[in-house]
Amino acid sequence: MSYNSQALTAYKETRVKTASPGSLIIMLYDEGIKNITLAIEGMPDGKIEAENIERIHQYILKAQDVITELMASLNMDEGGEIAENLLSLYSFFNQQLFQANMQKDPQPLITVRSMMEELREAWHHVVNSTAAAATEIKPVASGVNIAG
Repeated sequence: MSYNSQALTAYKETRVKTASPGSLIIMLYDEGIKNITLAIEGMPDGKIEAENIERIHQYILKAQDVITELMASLNMDEGGEIAENLLSLYSFFNQQLFQANMQKDPQPLITVRSMMEELREAWHHVVNSTAAAATEIKPVASGVNIAG
């Protein structure tokens, strides 16, 4: 392993270890979208070269692992209806990915990628809104009048 490769690996590990829970969710979406995109790219016009079958299979499996991790991250006790809806959606995603993998059909992949991109943008908005609210300077009441 080269120095650059080791440095990149160390950077990625540090980035994950120091990320907020919301940022980790976004990273999962990014990884899932990336793997689905790679699988789709391996199926131009819905056709797969024989030498690409295993590679595409692995991309889809990695995307399914990401979806499974997203499912495991749900707090079903406190998440209420939102967590239940996300669980149903993630189950649908895994079913679609399974179907795409078995039939080597890009259409379910395209559908899942589109929906994941929308969810990723929603999470990105929430995480950024929460971070912005947390960093706002809020006046602290004190007993000292500094107005004069």
